[in-house]
Amino acid sequence: MPRKPKIKPPTPQSRRVGYAIVGLGELSVEELIPAARTSKESYVAALVTSELDKGVEFARALGLKDSDVYTYDDFEHLSGRDDVEAVYIVLPNSLHREFITRAAKMGKHIVSEKPLGMNAKDAQKIVDVCKKAGVLLMTAYRCQYSPHHWAARDAVQGGTLGRVKLLDSMHVQVEDDPTVWRLQQELAGGGPLPDVGIYSLNTLRFVTGQEPEWVFATLHQPKKDRRFREVEESVSFMLGFPEGVTANCHTSYGAFKTDTLRVMGDAGTLLMDPAFTYEGLKLSIETKEGTMTPSFPAYDQFGLEFDHFAQRVRDGKTPWTPGEEAVQDHVIMDAIYESAKTGKVVKLKSVTKKDAFRGTKPTLPSEKS
Repeated sequence: MPRKPKIKPPTPQSRRVGYAIVGLGELSVEELIPAARTSKESYVAALVTSELDKGVEFARALGLKDSDVYTYDDFEHLSGRDDVEAVYIVLPNSLHREFITRAAKMGKHIVSEKPLGMNAKDAQKIVDVCKKAGVLLMTAYRCQYSPHHWAARDAVQGGTLGRVKLLDSMHVQVEDDPTVWRLQQELAGGGPLPDVGIYSLNTLRFVTGQEPEWVFATLHQPKKDRRFREVEESVSFMLGFPEGVTANCHTSYGAFKTDTLRVMGDAGTLLMDPAFTYEGLKLSIETKEGTMTPSFPAYDQFGLEFDHFAQRVRDGKTPWTPGEEAVQDHVIMDAIYESAKTGKVVKLKSVTKKDAFRGTKPTLPSEKS
């Protein structure tokens, strides 16, 4: 009988990295906390919330003490917690800089949900604050820690598709609650583009390893729909990559949920559908030899993200998706909004280095044999 593969046991809690989860919304409760509980290198040590009773309820369910729960006003009390080495910011976009700054002053390392800030200028200030404080900053681009996305990247960059010519990505969903913070310009900084459209933008940059040279965009903001009084309903944009490679992207808060990624080369094509969901990703690669559908052992995107950052906290190396990676997305999104406003192509600063804004590569689960 073949031997069963050895499963690496979790690192003892005394050597794992303790996180404080800042913000107990849907993402934290349904995805982050469960992922951290099954993590090999990380664990939840504290919770920070605007609703103390809610926080205490979750803390007790997690086996934490009532004293492990803090309000936003008490955030600085974490400075005396040596077991809290990192914080994970899960707040409206407009609050990222405030809480990252407060965490950095306490000497805590920081993971922040995307987008990092409200625009490129705001995001750069966040990066500068963390550098000055000497703490690590990672943007939570979970797709860059997914084996499926890395397999797509390998196919694109490894020549499986031949010379890449065209890319296409769509991420749309219906946002039907007019009261959510994502539809408020002062809290979100924009509509679907910085929320779900950023997945297309960031993933295209990731799979190619290149940066666009120009953008062209249009947006739609219906006047009679009260959901979109402050932000756009949809954005369509083109990205021009080196050597004439072009990408088309669409994002919206007004269309039924769809998330896809397609890459077309002169010798093959690649499709991810769905491409950006938390689980159930599907990848197919078609060439003249036939169709390949890579599969992987079960994994949790957020768990991989947690553990990558924990490893960087331990070795002090730059995480794969540092703040600079987010700043570049903001630079491009700012250009997209400018193009949509002016109706003109907006040229971007030339970046020739591959993976120019990324750090240490993550360790990923292997593909199934």
